[in-house]
Amino acid sequence: GTGFGRTGTMSLKIALEELGMGPCYHMREVVTRPFHIKIWHDISCGGQPNWKRLFNGFNSAVDFPVSLFYEELFNEFPDAKFILTLRNFDTWYTSTAKTIYKVPTLLPDWFKRIIYPIRLFIEFQVNLIWIDLFKNNFSDRESTRRVYYEHIERVKKTIPTDRLLLYHVKEGWKPLCEFLNVDIPVTAPFPKANDMSEMSRNLFIVKLLPYVFMLFMAIISMIVFISIW
Repeated sequence: GTGFGRTGTMSLKIALEELGMGPCYHMREVVTRPFHIKIWHDISCGGQPNWKRLFNGFNSAVDFPVSLFYEELFNEFPDAKFILTLRNFDTWYTSTAKTIYKVPTLLPDWFKRIIYPIRLFIEFQVNLIWIDLFKNNFSDRESTRRVYYEHIERVKKTIPTDRLLLYHVKEGWKPLCEFLNVDIPVTAPFPKANDMSEMSRNLFIVKLLPYVFMLFMAIISMIVFISIW
């Protein structure tokens, strides 16, 4: 996948897995793998990725941060096909601004210092997406608009048309299955996942983590105090 996050990448992930092309790598896979968080953090600091090692056990990949490295992946995997997920810029910008753009400031600094993987997870996102891609200027809508459409044009110029699908997830199964030369699932509706309301709920839960952590530590401290007493 060469499309930015919030262009339907979670729906595409689920669809690819339904079509037998999973497991599919996505930012959610990174979250659950501290070792991968460290790899992406190293990459964001200039490290050289070992793509085959990183994607070991996966048959496809979508979403940030993978989509930022489509040129390297194009050269690394000569038989791969690429899907550029597209979305109206203004709806994409609104969705992104209200969800993943908030992630770096969602948690207090003290919590990020204590929970090392979370700090690395946020830092590599900041480095790769908000600094390297959007030049620390995402809040400027017109600047971000240029980056958005320049990315689309670079993908189209880099990847031959016979290996690239320009795709809106609202188009459903037909263009995706034709491109991948697989049958359309008869019984499975095309997935719709991780919309803005769902993402906002998830971010709200994440925002509660420091308070849960403090409550847990308070309970542990009380247990230790009672035991000593």
